[in-house]
Amino acid sequence: MARKSSTSTRFPVATTLGEGTSFSGTLGFSESLRIAGKFEGEIDARGLLVVDERASVKARLVKASSVVVAGVVHADIEAADRVEMLSTARVYGNVRTARLRIADGVVFEGRCEMIRDSDAWDPFANAAREALGAASPAGDKNPAR
Repeated sequence: MARKSSTSTRFPVATTLGEGTSFSGTLGFSESLRIAGKFEGEIDARGLLVVDERASVKARLVKASSVVVAGVVHADIEAADRVEMLSTARVYGNVRTARLRIADGVVFEGRCEMIRDSDAWDPFANAAREALGAASPAGDKNPAR
C-alpha cells in the first residue's frame, strides 16, 4: 500500500502523477495537479501545482496560479497567487509571485521577486513572458515599477 504524504491530505488535488510516474514534455491543467514522481519539461497551468516530498521537477519554467513544493524543483517558478515551500523543499531557480511562504529547513537557491499588484500582473500573458526574458539577470535597474 502506498504511503500517503502530508501534502496529500493538506492539499487535495484533482489529478496525481504517481510515485512510479516519469513524464517529459509540456504539462497544462486548469484545476489542480500533484506530482509525486518525476517530471521534466515545462509546466504552463492555471491551477494549483503540488510537488510532493519524493517528487523531482526539472523545467525551464513552472507557471501556475499557486505552487506548493515539498520535493525538489530545478526551475524558475511564476505563480499569480502564491508559492509555498514546505520544510522538505529544495528549490533551485528564481521565484516570482504575489505571496511567498518558506518553512524552516528549506533549501532555496535563486532570486525572489514579489509582485506588488497581483491584480495588474498576469503571468499567463505573452507580455509577461517577454518581459521576463528581457529582464537583466544582474538585477532590476528600475525597482519602482
